[in-house]
Amino acid sequence: MSAIRADICVIGAGSGGLSIAAGAAQMGADVVLLEGHKMGGDCLNYGCVPSKALIAAGKAARAMQTGAPFGVRPVEPVVDFAAAKDHVAGVIDTIAPHDSAERFEGLGVRVIPEYGRFVSARVVEAGEARITARRFVIATGSSPLIPPIPGLEAVPYDTNETIFAERERPGHLLIVGGGPIGMEMAQAHRRLGCDVTVIEGMKALGRDDPELAAIALESLRAEGIEIAEDAMAAEIRGQAGAIEIEAKDGRVFRGTHLLMAVGRKPNLDRLNLAAAGVETTRGGVRVDAGLRTTNRRIYAVGDVAGPLQFTHVAAYHAGIVIRSALFGLPARVRSDHIPWATYTDPEMAQVGLTEAQARDRHGDRAQVIRFDYAGNDRAIAEGKTVGRIKVMVVKGRPVGASIVGPQAGELIGVWALALAGRLKIGAVANMVAPYPTLGEINKRVAGVYYAPKLFENPRVKRFVGLVQRWLP
Repeated sequence: MSAIRADICVIGAGSGGLSIAAGAAQMGADVVLLEGHKMGGDCLNYGCVPSKALIAAGKAARAMQTGAPFGVRPVEPVVDFAAAKDHVAGVIDTIAPHDSAERFEGLGVRVIPEYGRFVSARVVEAGEARITARRFVIATGSSPLIPPIPGLEAVPYDTNETIFAERERPGHLLIVGGGPIGMEMAQAHRRLGCDVTVIEGMKALGRDDPELAAIALESLRAEGIEIAEDAMAAEIRGQAGAIEIEAKDGRVFRGTHLLMAVGRKPNLDRLNLAAAGVETTRGGVRVDAGLRTTNRRIYAVGDVAGPLQFTHVAAYHAGIVIRSALFGLPARVRSDHIPWATYTDPEMAQVGLTEAQARDRHGDRAQVIRFDYAGNDRAIAEGKTVGRIKVMVVKGRPVGASIVGPQAGELIGVWALALAGRLKIGAVANMVAPYPTLGEINKRVAGVYYAPKLFENPRVKRFVGLVQRWLP
């Protein structure tokens, strides 16, 4: 077994691990990167990248059916499902070189294509290598959570790790789980010609603001997606091409294919963390505000450090670790400014507190301002007026924003910036947005905050009257 010494050993080559390895190596650290599966992790191979590529294929098909308001005769698209999957594979192949072992070796990282396993507080074994490092980073990500539903083990099913490789179009796709993954895949497959039923044990899009989630769900149902809520799966039975899901309340749902999308679990099993003195919780590795584990030489980032399991959070964590491990500077994680988005049509996006959370935390001090897409000229021009933004404001500062509508994932960036910089609402109101853009929605909702103070205040009207009398 070969002995290797390094400044930093990164375990896992997903978003967080790659960001740390690249940054540390380019700043002069001796870095070892371990990855026993695929470079790029879940995001590149099974998550963000392939899902958005499939969503894009579905969007192209949908556009052919919705042109009537613009004078374009709708036609029924002829979908080559296998070719749509070729598009997905092509997108992955295009991005993959950026995450490849060859690129990182070119940056000075020693890449070992093996899983890592702790054998002591400062040593990890990976294949035939034994790595001793000053600092370790656990960046092993997460995997699909498979619940113990009776009968599931005897029925063929997909997860996000297998569905993008399926080249035969499902006749009727059953999806267990109405969260972001489930709803995104439901709409993409529906638009590509599948019948789709979503079975959700609680409320679909339950993490999002219920007022805005209702808008998105109405649009999804209008496209022909069956969404069954409060339908906790009690038994799954059948065989390939004929699958049944029975809910606890007796409802039975039938389809040809099954996708399990009920959540994620951290990838910890291979690590032997007890040997390193690293404590875990149900949600992953126990970390402090600086992402250090109970072994202060070991950090954890991304999905294993929970609870926000997003690619961009892993990249954010990477910056915290680099600041601490390379420069010895204090660095603490914040979560109040972290946005997320669900890429259904209409999209949903959130940053900071929802309305319910703001009222619970701040009571009557929380003011909620709204603006509908229907009041935006660009949205009207493009026939995309289904949407709404809500911003929660306390003492003139935004503490959260919720958006449903086209490009919600793009629009939320302004509010993420406002929360990160602890800006006042006036900073957004004073912004000049190009006309006509959906970006004006952010400025207009900020203006709603000031409207009562300016236009409904009798003192302002009296003052303006006095000024007008005295102005030459």
